[in-house]
Amino acid sequence: MRRSQCEIKDKEKIGEILRRCRIGRLATVGADGFPYITPLNYVYRQGAIWFHCARQGEKLHNIARDPRVCFEVDIPLAYKGTDCAPEAPACNVSQFYHSVVIRGRAEIVSAVEEKVAALNALMAVHEGVPGFGRIGAADPGVAACLVVAVRIERMSGKSGLAQNKSDGDKAGIRAYLEQRGLPGDLEAARLIR
Repeated sequence: MRRSQCEIKDKEKIGEILRRCRIGRLATVGADGFPYITPLNYVYRQGAIWFHCARQGEKLHNIARDPRVCFEVDIPLAYKGTDCAPEAPACNVSQFYHSVVIRGRAEIVSAVEEKVAALNALMAVHEGVPGFGRIGAADPGVAACLVVAVRIERMSGKSGLAQNKSDGDKAGIRAYLEQRGLPGDLEAARLIR
C-alpha cells in the first residue's frame, strides 16, 4: 500500500467496516478480459463474503470461467471542501473515508443448509430488526436463487483521515467539520487525531 499510514492493520476494524456497509462492489473477469463490476447486497460472516443472485447472469458466467474476484466496500465520511481553507490551492480538498478491498475466489454454495444460513444472515443484516420472517429450506425462494461465497485470500483496509497532515492542520480540519456538521462530519472529526 503506497500510503502505509492509511492502512488498517487491525482485522477486527476491517471486519467492523465490512459489517457496517450494506452494498459492496464485486469485480469479476469478463469474457472480453475487462473487469465487470456489480454492486450487490452482501453479508460478511464466517470470514467470507456472501451474496445471493439470480440463477443466470454475466457475473455468474464470469465466475464459472474464472472464480478469481475482487470485492470492495467504502464508507465516505466527510468531504473537506475549498471553504475549509479558501487561501489554499483547490487541489487541497479531501475525502475522508474507510474502505476494504478483498481478493478471493467465488464459489456457488451447493449445500442447502449453508445456503439457508447465508440467506438468513443476509436478511438479519438488511432487515435490521429482530423477529423478521426466517427463511426455511422448503421456501420457494431458496430454490429460485443462488448463493455465492467469496472465500477471502487477501484483504486490506484503508482509512483516509488526514494522517499526512500536521497536528495544527488536523485541529483546523476537526474544527471545520464540527462547525459544518453535515452527515459524517462529526464522525470524521472524532477520528482525525
